[in-house]
Amino acid sequence: MLRLLKEWTLPFAMLAGVVGHQIFSHLAFLTPYLIFTMLLLTFCSVSTSDLKLKPYHWWLLAIQITGSIIIYATIAPLNKIVAEATLICIMAPTATSAAVITHKLGGSAASVSLYTLLSNVCLAFAAPIVFPFIELHPDMGFWQACFIILRKVFPILILPFITVLFLRNFTPKIYGKLLSIQEFAFYLWAVALAVVSSQIFESLTNNPGNLIIKIIMGTTGLIACAIQFFIGKNIGSKYGDRISAGQALGQKNTILAIWMAQTYLNPLSSVGPGSYVLWQNLINSLQLWRKQHHKKDL
Repeated sequence: MLRLLKEWTLPFAMLAGVVGHQIFSHLAFLTPYLIFTMLLLTFCSVSTSDLKLKPYHWWLLAIQITGSIIIYATIAPLNKIVAEATLICIMAPTATSAAVITHKLGGSAASVSLYTLLSNVCLAFAAPIVFPFIELHPDMGFWQACFIILRKVFPILILPFITVLFLRNFTPKIYGKLLSIQEFAFYLWAVALAVVSSQIFESLTNNPGNLIIKIIMGTTGLIACAIQFFIGKNIGSKYGDRISAGQALGQKNTILAIWMAQTYLNPLSSVGPGSYVLWQNLINSLQLWRKQHHKKDL
């Protein structure tokens, strides 16, 4: 039983979040601190010499920004809300937790961390340009929107790395202890996932809307998730970094995506990135299971 819980930690965390949503939803204030701590532990093994932009980063960025716009233009004539949900599932930047899962899978946490920063910064400038063409929000200007997104992302991404550099150079004993408990980062992510799942569950149950449209958005979320993992891994294979590229493109910052959907687009479109949480963590769990059983990565 213990082995089963360990191998399928992420699905159990999501289930716990849904079943205990009345409890976990009150712990939402802990999410930034959980992410900060798990990135702090993960960055302990990242060398500054590994933080180099790679050719595949630009391919992933093109898919994230340009690909999402093309997909939206294709689906919008059929259903605008579904198109918005799909757009945000693709345009959403890489999750801050992607480095943790990538490290667990044996990929390059440094490469994913760098792309996470790149994708979030690019989105902060792309979203205020693209979204007004979809839904008008005259009450929020371009620079205000950029600042809000950057304010949500930068402290969580940058401060853990700066802290690690300080500890590595000035307090090596503390740094060594953190390095020795690096695996703990994965379980912190499981707690954060339970909290996030409880919020998404409450959002979905309290959000009025056509059930059929919700199901369609959930299905497009699954398709978008699977395709992005597939494309990312295939691009990464050409550059010898299959795992990292797959996680960088497939694992999304769904909290930011849901906020953007509710702020910029039709609020109902947030069902798309809400379902994406389920799909990406099921894929992550399957990859971790195969990794633990010494099988070839997906």
